[in-house]
Amino acid sequence: MGTFSVQIAVGDYEGQRWTTLDALVDTGASITSVPASVLRELGVEPLAQERFRFAQGETRTMDVGQTWLRVEDRERITLVLFNEEGTVPLLGALALEAAFMAVDPVAQKLVPTEGLMM
Repeated sequence: MGTFSVQIAVGDYEGQRWTTLDALVDTGASITSVPASVLRELGVEPLAQERFRFAQGETRTMDVGQTWLRVEDRERITLVLFNEEGTVPLLGALALEAAFMAVDPVAQKLVPTEGLMM
């Protein structure tokens, strides 16, 4: 699947202030990552440190928090990774699933899904 970008908005804890970003859709990433300065400007604080393996094979321990994320017209609270400055924001699988969104690889866009109950 090729990669493509979408516009997302990251909000503060109250969902009152938002910062809009272009994010690379990355279904291989479990968590949405945003440069740490963007999260700090919104008042988002780390809740934990977790280990992450990156595509290049490198493993790092990094800060994780949670806050509001808007994808299309859907707002959800999700986990966010405090990433290094200058990195491209990534929209990860957890946020996509929480917003009931999926990737249409042919049209290179996000599409709504239905929840599945078994």
